[in-house]
Amino acid sequence: MQHTNTPRKPRIENPPTALDSLADQITELSAHLDAGTYRLLKLIGEFDQREGWSGPGMRSCAHWLNWQCGIALGAAREKVREAKALPALPRISEAFRKAEVSYSKVRAMTRVATPENEHALLEVARSGTARHVEQQVRWYRKVKRIEALEQENTRHLARELSCHQDDDGSWVVRGRLTP
Repeated sequence: MQHTNTPRKPRIENPPTALDSLADQITELSAHLDAGTYRLLKLIGEFDQREGWSGPGMRSCAHWLNWQCGIALGAAREKVREAKALPALPRISEAFRKAEVSYSKVRAMTRVATPENEHALLEVARSGTARHVEQQVRWYRKVKRIEALEQENTRHLARELSCHQDDDGSWVVRGRLTP
C-alpha cells in the first residue's frame, strides 16, 4: 500500500446557528428588496402618469427606464405594466408594500388580477411558491381564453338575417349580427 504526502483538507462544518443566521439574513434582505421594488414601481407609476419621461426622442416611460436606469426594454415595459396595475389592486399592493409577497409573485398576479379576483390570487401567493403562482396565472389565462371563445361561438351561432316582402310590397329586414 502506498501513502501519499497530500494532506487532507480539514472538514469544515457549519454550525446550525451560522446557517440559520445566513438564512435569516437572506430572507430579511429579500423582503427589503421587495419593499424597495414596491416603492420603485410606485415612483414609476407616478412618473409615467405625469409623463416625466416625455422629451425629444423618448417614446415611452419604458424607453426612459432603459436609457436612464439601464433596465432592459422588455423588463422596463413589464415594470411600467405592473406600476399601472397596482393602484387598481389595493390588497396585492398592500401585501407587496409590506413584503408579504415577493416581486416575482406580484409580477405574475398583475397579469390577470382584478379587484374581484385579487383576494383569491393573494391566497395562492401566500401559500404557494412563485412557480405555483405562475402556473395558476397560466391556467387562469387559459380558462379565460376558452370562456371568450365559447362566448364568441355563442354570439356567432345567434346571428341571423331574414327578410320578407310585406303585404304592401315593402321589404321587412330583421337581423342580428356579431359586433
